[in-house]
Amino acid sequence: MKKFVLFLAIGLMFGATALKAQTKFGYVNSQELLSMMPDVSKADTALKVYAKSFQDQLDAMSKEYDKKVQDFQANEKTMTDAVKEVKYKEIQQLQERMQSTNESAQEKVANKRQELYKPLLEKADKAIKEVAKEKGYDYVFDASAGSLLYAKETDNILPLVKAKLGIK
Repeated sequence: MKKFVLFLAIGLMFGATALKAQTKFGYVNSQELLSMMPDVSKADTALKVYAKSFQDQLDAMSKEYDKKVQDFQANEKTMTDAVKEVKYKEIQQLQERMQSTNESAQEKVANKRQELYKPLLEKADKAIKEVAKEKGYDYVFDASAGSLLYAKETDNILPLVKAKLGIK
């Protein structure tokens, strides 16, 4: 009987310790948070303007390409083989330049996006970490990344992070 009471006492001590040391989890949808941040629309606008300059350049090249192809097709029957070959190479070179310009533009726009979003992501990350520390969360998951399958709505810290950032 003394052993039973001893085991019961030890069990209760460990049980109480385990209850006291529960880990607190929270989640936030970072994509939703970013979409609510006012600076994101400014970054998106700047990115659209930046991307439009490349799109305008590609549109001009595309018009030039279409014109050269149409001219080639319209006059092909009256061209000598040497002229056909020169015109065909011009069209091919323009097509290659368009492809190269498109790839370069995509890379530059991606880099610009990263440059514009970096401070915003850092600001959101800082706010999430501050809220997590202030509210005693041990872990906060990003629900938008698909890394969380279930969470109680009461643990969604998005409203707290929005308040921290002054977003209504």
